Amino acid sequence: MSTPRLVEDFYSRIWNDGDLAAIPELLSPDFAFRGSLGSQLRGHKAFREYVNSIRDALAEYHCELLACVAESDRAFAQMHFSGQHVKKFRGYDPTGKAVHWSGAALFQFGDGKITSLWVLGDLNGLDAVLRANESTT
Repeated sequence: MSTPRLVEDFYSRIWNDGDLAAIPELLSPDFAFRGSLGSQLRGHKAFREYVNSIRDALAEYHCELLACVAESDRAFAQMHFSGQHVKKFRGYDPTGKAVHWSGAALFQFGDGKITSLWVLGDLNGLDAVLRANESTT
């Protein structure tokens, strides 16, 4: 099965390009988001603020879609996240160094849009990178 266009556009347009104008095009008005970075959000405004907070803390933020399986109104994706740590993130002061971690996401679709998303990231791996960067600064 191929990756749904909505999933590709979600990562390429919103996250990689920072195209926040794509949010109403790709996400339902009552979009529900739960992320392993501690956020549980509903709606466009809350999600836009979340995207801005991550992209502000991690310059050159990038989501690489590694694999995706889709069936009916759901898709499950495996990703690799990366960026340059330029502002306080997860309690760590900025180091200017690269950070990266792996994750997976479960999407649900309805009426041609993403209705919900649950992201699980390897926070232990991310924190290990942040600690290592902090100790070499």
